Amino acid sequence: MMLASNGGEIRLVHSSDLHVDDQRIAALHDGDGTGVLRDVLVAARRLAANIVLLCGDTFDNHQVTAATIDRAGQLLADAGLAVVILPGNHDPATPDSIWLRGRFGEIGNVAILGITNERSVAFLPYDLEIWGNAHRDYMDMAPLADPLPRRVRWHIALGHGHYEPPETWANPLRPSWLISDRMIADTQADYLALGHWDRAAQVGDGAVPAYYSGSPDYVGTVNLVRLTAGGEVLVSRERVRIEN
Repeated sequence: MMLASNGGEIRLVHSSDLHVDDQRIAALHDGDGTGVLRDVLVAARRLAANIVLLCGDTFDNHQVTAATIDRAGQLLADAGLAVVILPGNHDPATPDSIWLRGRFGEIGNVAILGITNERSVAFLPYDLEIWGNAHRDYMDMAPLADPLPRRVRWHIALGHGHYEPPETWANPLRPSWLISDRMIADTQADYLALGHWDRAAQVGDGAVPAYYSGSPDYVGTVNLVRLTAGGEVLVSRERVRIEN
């Protein structure tokens, strides 16, 4: 992994639900479905990120064309910073996945949970570990099951699923891939990076800083997470595109 220094501060850029494709997202980017990925990576470099977290549904589906796959791979390889990817319900880590077809695991600065790394990736120079449960098929699963214990100073969790607050948890019509306040608290993470919602939001009861980044094409932002030398976790929303 490629590492950079921010004077003792670790900077993470958190995004999700890019839905790189050849149709809907491509239409928003002059026919290039990887345009949203390019925008996020450009923003991450502008924000002096050390690591980019892509928390599910980076691709809209596993039928994306070879040309789009190649462009996405080149963007990731040229990113100039470490990228950790969590496969979501649209792009799960299946045996025939886009991750294997595109040989994304061979890109040196990219870690894909469920593909290159089983559940976690450590950045020892930062005393930091990132863990998450990849979607491995299209069926229901528990995004935050079996939390990884803290083994280093900074403990970051990733999850792709739907948060339900206590007052609606008993709703029999609730969706799949559920996340509760207790599940969030049980991660004991310094930051929980979530995907699956198009909108950005902070969720949970505050025991753990838990945030959805939202889809960058919908909200126009990414989450910047600053882990300071003094132990603070500072979260802000930053524009993806800077208008001239």
